[in-house]
Formats: sequence, structure tokens, C-alpha cells
Amino acid sequence: MSVLTVRNLDDDLKTRLRVRAAQHGRSMEAEAREILRASLSDHQGGNVGTWIYERFAGLGLDELELPPRTELTRVPDLGQ
Repeated sequence: MSVLTVRNLDDDLKTRLRVRAAQHGRSMEAEAREILRASLSDHQGGNVGTWIYERFAGLGLDELELPPRTELTRVPDLGQ
């Protein structure tokens, strides 16, 4: 097992970590480990597109009906 020291942690962040740890019945150290484990495990084995899709998959956005396009987007004339 490795040891990680985090310096210059602001007081507000430390307080929020302490409260979150207490809510989950863990020590601050155990809570920090769990936060790191959860946040880094989501990104293994995928690319950014896959991560974005998985992040928003449960919101039902794929069920939205989009209005049909009536015309193509116009390219602006820059006068050159």
C-alpha cells in the first residue's frame, strides 16, 4: 500500500470531507479513499465519449423528440 499526503487543503474542503465521512460512518481517510476510488473507477477502459454517454444515460435524454430541420444552416458571408 502507498501513502499519499495532501497539503494545503483549505478549511472549507476539510470540513465538508469531515461531514461527509461522518454521514457515511467512516473516518476522513477512509472517505477520501472512497471518493478517489469511485471517481477514478468510472474512467477505466473507456474514452471520453463513452464516459459522457454513461454519465447522462439515465436522464432519458435519448427519448426527447427533436423538431425536424427545415433548412440547412447558412454559412456567413465574410466579404472576402
